[in-house]
Amino acid sequence: MKKLSLIIALLLAAKITFATITIIPEPTSIVESSEEMTLSQNIELIFEGNKELANQALGKNFKAYLTKAGFVIVTKNASSTKIKLNINAAHEIVEEGYELAVNKDGISCKAKSVKGAFYALQTIKQLLPARYQENYKINHCEISDQPRFGWRGLMLDCSRHFFSVEDVKAYIDLMAEYKFNVFHWHLTDDHGWRIEIKALPKLTQVGAWRVPRNGTFGSERAEPKPKEKASYGGFYNQTQIKDIVKYAAERNITIVPEIDVPGHSMAVLAAYPELSTKKEPHFVSPGHKFAEWYGNGEFKMTTENTLDPTSEAVYEFIDKVFTEVALLFPGQYIHMGGDECYKGYWEESPEVQAFMKKKKIKDAHALQSYFVSRVQKIINSKGKQMIGWDEIIEGGLTKGATVMSWRGMKGGIEAAKKGHKVVMSPTTYAYLDYMQGDKSVENYIYSSLSLQKSYEFDPVPEEEGIEESLILGGQANLWTEAIPTLPFALYMTYPRAFAISECLWSAKESKEWNKFMSKTQVHFDRFEARKLNICKAVYEPIVRVYKEENKIMCELTNPVSGVEIFYTINNTYPVNFGTSYQQAFELPTGSYKLRTQSFINGEAVGRELIISREDLVTRIQ
Repeated sequence: MKKLSLIIALLLAAKITFATITIIPEPTSIVESSEEMTLSQNIELIFEGNKELANQALGKNFKAYLTKAGFVIVTKNASSTKIKLNINAAHEIVEEGYELAVNKDGISCKAKSVKGAFYALQTIKQLLPARYQENYKINHCEISDQPRFGWRGLMLDCSRHFFSVEDVKAYIDLMAEYKFNVFHWHLTDDHGWRIEIKALPKLTQVGAWRVPRNGTFGSERAEPKPKEKASYGGFYNQTQIKDIVKYAAERNITIVPEIDVPGHSMAVLAAYPELSTKKEPHFVSPGHKFAEWYGNGEFKMTTENTLDPTSEAVYEFIDKVFTEVALLFPGQYIHMGGDECYKGYWEESPEVQAFMKKKKIKDAHALQSYFVSRVQKIINSKGKQMIGWDEIIEGGLTKGATVMSWRGMKGGIEAAKKGHKVVMSPTTYAYLDYMQGDKSVENYIYSSLSLQKSYEFDPVPEEEGIEESLILGGQANLWTEAIPTLPFALYMTYPRAFAISECLWSAKESKEWNKFMSKTQVHFDRFEARKLNICKAVYEPIVRVYKEENKIMCELTNPVSGVEIFYTINNTYPVNFGTSYQQAFELPTGSYKLRTQSFINGEAVGRELIISREDLVTRIQ
């Protein structure tokens, strides 16, 4: 490491910088040589093959990226770096694949489709510096690349906190750069209805707004007071929806809209309380505590948030909603939600019980299956296919429904064995709202998900009897109870989205943690150069406290090669004058705080952890 640092220092002194190939997600094949191409500030774009398609793939996005990075787009300039883009249907390359070469003549890429060419351009972005640098050199290389899975998704929850059109577009921009191709847009929930439905104006007049509250979702947030004005929220009108759909399509991203029913419907019931079981007045939740959780997924709702599955008015409502949704979103799928549906209000209703008896529906799970089946028919009647969270399996699932498995991979395995298509999105690898680092420096959430754990994700389960072709791919989800702004959304998404991207695009055998982490460190710098927020918790120590005989021991570990951890337990600081961690140490009695700081080559990386002894004792395993 010291030798490498010295080399870099000498090169910087000579005003020469260079780029090794640090592409995320890892391409299928890279052949790299020691020869180098010096990058010019002037960039000449050359179209070959189908020039119309090449121009479509290039779009405004790539040109804008170059300009913002400080490059100058020129025409027929002898001193320019030439980027050649060749799209030809005759190329023997898969639909989303491409081939790319860097040599003395510049950068050239070829593809058989606009999609493949677009992804080649995303790779070129990563070969270039985030900001133009004089004497920047790129190693000669040949890259051949194609994705492993067709569904490479990220979900953004815009119900719990509303994100502007500009925020959504910015989120989509970064998705495209890392070769995601599905934007799952969570548009409705208990905390706000975010999409204009012209046939049902109260959904946005009432359902899009809640009373303002601060603090953590749950007991910290009170229910609305009498006559308190609902002023926090917002929605996307249909013109804005169409604009975002077009914007995403230009970046090879399909939007899958989610209308979450029959549960998570408090915003619906605030607008149309007659669609509930109890037919009582409702309000949009400001994040108040409305459920008691007992563990293992068991819970009880204390505020009704579920549609009445026996009411024909409910299905008329759903038909109106999906009629307009289907016209706005040209993609194949509509997501119906179907998760965490509390059935207690159904079980308490004499009318619902009488309906079940008449229809010979044996229990509440079968009643949900009845509801899901009717919703699927409505969605299919609009020329779309239905996808839903894995609870839609409960009570039986009709042919043609696709399952998104979030409660681990069990639901996806069950669905695939029954012949259903599956998107794997398990909490264990893909929930981006979970804490990334130590709870002493993160917003406390009930669970953690490290970058390293996300990198272990594989959508194809090691289970016999699974038809691999039924696994469409995977997805990571960002729920936004604790995420009110775009910069914080990016902090929670990246770098874990790097890991998910590589798990979904790259060949399984090409994945290697140390290599991925070395690339991630380069992309940390790229984000900083572009003034984009990103989490570096991966540098920080993982603190484990355990008992050894009568001693309380503390272990500090870190998965990043080259990280050295310093610590103190004597209330002294700065930590770099403390002890270099070598092995687990005893936590003595007394009033003090553990302080830790990670270093690479003598430079502090990540945050300083400061944890009281009292807190450490509560962590004993």
